[in-house]
Amino acid sequence: MCGICGEISFNGAPASASAIEKMSDAMAPRGPDGSGAVLRGRVGFGHRRLKIIDLSEASAQPFVDTAAGLTVAFNGCIYNYPELRAELSGLGHRFASTGDTEVILKAWAEWGPAAVERLKGMFAFAIHERDSGRVWLVRDRFGIKPLYYAENGKTLRFASTLPALLAAGGVDTEIDRGALHNYMTWHSVVPAPRTIFSGVRKLPAATIRQIESDGQHRDRVYWEPSFARSVEDAERSAEDWRELLLEELRAAVRRRMVADVPVGVLLSGGVDSSLIVGLLAEEGQKHLATYSIGFEEAKGEKGDEFKYSDLIADHYGTNHHKIFIPSDEMLANLPSAIRAMSEPMVSYDNIGFYLLSREVSKSIKVVQSGQGADEVFGGYHWYPPMASSNRPVEDYAAAFFDRSHATIAEHLNPDYLARRDESLGFVAAHFALGGADDAVDKALRLDTNVMLVDDPVKRVDNMTMAWGLEARVPFLDHELVELAGRIPPELKLAHGGKGILKDAARRVIPSEVIDRPKGYFPVPALKYIDGPYLDMVRDALTSQRARERAIFRDDYLNKLFAAPSEHITPLRGSELWQVALLEMWLQEQGV
Repeated sequence: MCGICGEISFNGAPASASAIEKMSDAMAPRGPDGSGAVLRGRVGFGHRRLKIIDLSEASAQPFVDTAAGLTVAFNGCIYNYPELRAELSGLGHRFASTGDTEVILKAWAEWGPAAVERLKGMFAFAIHERDSGRVWLVRDRFGIKPLYYAENGKTLRFASTLPALLAAGGVDTEIDRGALHNYMTWHSVVPAPRTIFSGVRKLPAATIRQIESDGQHRDRVYWEPSFARSVEDAERSAEDWRELLLEELRAAVRRRMVADVPVGVLLSGGVDSSLIVGLLAEEGQKHLATYSIGFEEAKGEKGDEFKYSDLIADHYGTNHHKIFIPSDEMLANLPSAIRAMSEPMVSYDNIGFYLLSREVSKSIKVVQSGQGADEVFGGYHWYPPMASSNRPVEDYAAAFFDRSHATIAEHLNPDYLARRDESLGFVAAHFALGGADDAVDKALRLDTNVMLVDDPVKRVDNMTMAWGLEARVPFLDHELVELAGRIPPELKLAHGGKGILKDAARRVIPSEVIDRPKGYFPVPALKYIDGPYLDMVRDALTSQRARERAIFRDDYLNKLFAAPSEHITPLRGSELWQVALLEMWLQEQGV
């Protein structure tokens, strides 16, 4: 829910009301139900509201607690806020609203920054302490809710989206060479704190930043996943793990039904979203609203998975909405979907989630979605080879990277080349961290805490919030992920991947969905680029702005234009779409 922004001045000047207004206006789709701003001297917060919990104006933001001397701008949802509210009431706190926003402030007043560790949910928020002058920036454990910032020594501005910072002006938009290396290697994933721009950074997940009035700051990571296993864990049977997993899954899905408006499900027809529907049916949900989307086929590749989503919808009697998007409608909406991206993201899912969210938002404000299960439970094809790997860094790169460091030099013009292999170096450093000894665990930890944050999770946030729709992801419940980390890798890799999750799912949903071939959000027209799609990307990459920028070598672009379908990445993505998407995003942002 919502969008937040703010400015902190470090040179004695007051926070700029104009800058806050521009950032807030740029995020209007994230919060169509209200807006507000609070400026107090050198600190100013702005907020766009999507009403999900406490629909009254009592929970309008930024929220000020005068007695405690605290102001908060909050984006997200705290699923355990009723329990926290009851505990805080018992400690003597009195509430002026019935929402989760005020619970954050009372918890901060009671426990300080340690309050964050008590929060179960998705969140990014800023808190200003009146008496100390400090500002705190906080992001949830998996970075489900975004938080970008730009600083120049005199001020720091933050916002839920990168384009909001651009709207306020004064941002250094030079391309970050290391981030570009990541983009070209990891199919557009740029790990925090980097973004594609040198002048914009993002707060890493599970991080609290303490900012003093003179601009000095320090960060603290308040949560890290663990893959340590006790003796009891090592002796636990597969059946016991399955029952523990089912218990945590039920809790995660139940937790995400908290709302003062109806909650639906994005139903792809895969095991993950189907399991969410099945678990909600167990909870007694009747006539649940479910939504699926499909596209025209291309090159003989089917563009929908309605066969499986229909099966689940019929089995549980959901109020199912099946949305089919013709090719010309997808083409017409691509520019606005690209504009809605906080960072350039190449996944074909983007346009799917964008158009699905457009339709879903006409009837509902909150949905549950199945993102995260593949990364948490080992569903991708590159995990099994890691089980027998003696060179995990190199084997991970061989299976996952789009390009080698040497190949990037053949694709980028010299001015944009990083001096070192930034992407391989990042993987090596991450794999070397303690807490995960097994190579499979190392890969799962990297994907869950880096790739997942800056690809699937970001994609869902950006595309749903472009239409004022809140998406909740139960597979990223931190207690569920902590349990998953303890489950032996061989149980996750069984049955072609996600074995333990599939075993649990068999207790809930029809086996036809579980035993089906693994599917993805199919948008074949963006994989096999031809016709009007080829015209669109060629126009972008040969435009005056693209020629002036000159990121990519002409000989490389000409090869892509001549035979787009011959240049497919190891993970079956289009190289042409990848390079074109970056240029189109830069143009859509007015850079």
